[in-house]
Amino acid sequence: MERLVGTVVRGLRTPIINRGDDLAQIVVDTVIGASEAEGFAIQDRDIIGITESVVARAQGNYASIDAIAKDIGKKFGRGTLGVIFPILSRNRFAVCLRGIAKGVDKVVLMLSYPADEVGNHLVDEDLLDEKGVNPWSDVLTEKEFRELFGYYKHPFTGMDYIEYYKSIVTECGAQCEVLFANNPTAILKYTKNVLACDIHTRKRTKRILKAAGAERVYGLEDILSEPVDGSGYNEQYGLLGSNKATEESVKLFPRDCQAFVERIQAILRERTGKTVEVMVYGDGAFKDPVGKIWELADPVVSPGYTKGLEGTPNEVKLKYLADNEFAGLKGEEQKKAIEAYIKNKQANLVGAMAAQGTTPRRLTDLIGSLCDLTSGSGDKGTPVIYIQGYFDNYTK
Repeated sequence: MERLVGTVVRGLRTPIINRGDDLAQIVVDTVIGASEAEGFAIQDRDIIGITESVVARAQGNYASIDAIAKDIGKKFGRGTLGVIFPILSRNRFAVCLRGIAKGVDKVVLMLSYPADEVGNHLVDEDLLDEKGVNPWSDVLTEKEFRELFGYYKHPFTGMDYIEYYKSIVTECGAQCEVLFANNPTAILKYTKNVLACDIHTRKRTKRILKAAGAERVYGLEDILSEPVDGSGYNEQYGLLGSNKATEESVKLFPRDCQAFVERIQAILRERTGKTVEVMVYGDGAFKDPVGKIWELADPVVSPGYTKGLEGTPNEVKLKYLADNEFAGLKGEEQKKAIEAYIKNKQANLVGAMAAQGTTPRRLTDLIGSLCDLTSGSGDKGTPVIYIQGYFDNYTK
């Protein structure tokens, strides 16, 4: 009988993961147990995704706001610190800001507008046109911003992030001044010490600041890039990818993910004889068309994956073939002609008309997004995702 099912994605339930758990063994046991309970066979080139959150939990990769404050003090000293381009998030940045503020005397907080890097808006874009404001050149004080745009609450959280972030800084004993600008050099009028808090544009921001005469410039990836008094850390990403754990601590992005995924692959191969690809995933790389928020607040979608997940898809567009190359054929004859075309397609289809519309995104970004959408960020309780048939095509 002809196969009628292509890609299948399953969210797998695990026990609650805690510090010190052998997560690799738990993942393997979960996959094998699910295959036996649900009656599916483990196959070569299946894919296992593990959410970064449980990897970091098992590692115990946590840090307190005091550890953040100590590292900030070590890198900048006391005095005034420019904190620029943070995203607007209670989960992602608020606790980090608490630690940052504890390490200095004054924070000059410079927010990008009309929205932060991932699409959380401070003001409606149409209001910029109405008020004649150019966000690429105009630098606004808090007073000027309020006079122009008033008080805006985030539609999802109900937060006025300007007031919220100010209150965090002042509660930690530091003074706070707020600016609105999109040119990194605007902060240098206030201080030469700058912490760049943007995620995907951080390298450019730091380069511009250094070229413009900033004295001490670091990014969030440089804070807690090594342990502070035994704290958690991430040598590559520092505070990037961290999440709120408690009001006084954050869970950092996991470490050593490459060794972790390779260990899972090896254990599963030993137990089943099959070579399954494995990845750790964080945020998916997609955008909400209604809220206009780009999901990717982590520095990367996948901090570790096995080599079979390297690269991009190499696919042709079935509807293009049906409407063009084989438009004169019908039924079984057309089906066989398309199958033959796919079997003999070029090894690299970049630029080929038959591949138009198949955006060559990285496999890890595509699969990580699929995993993130499947597991969600709430109470589904499925931190392990099992994918079958992802690498199949119409000929299989």
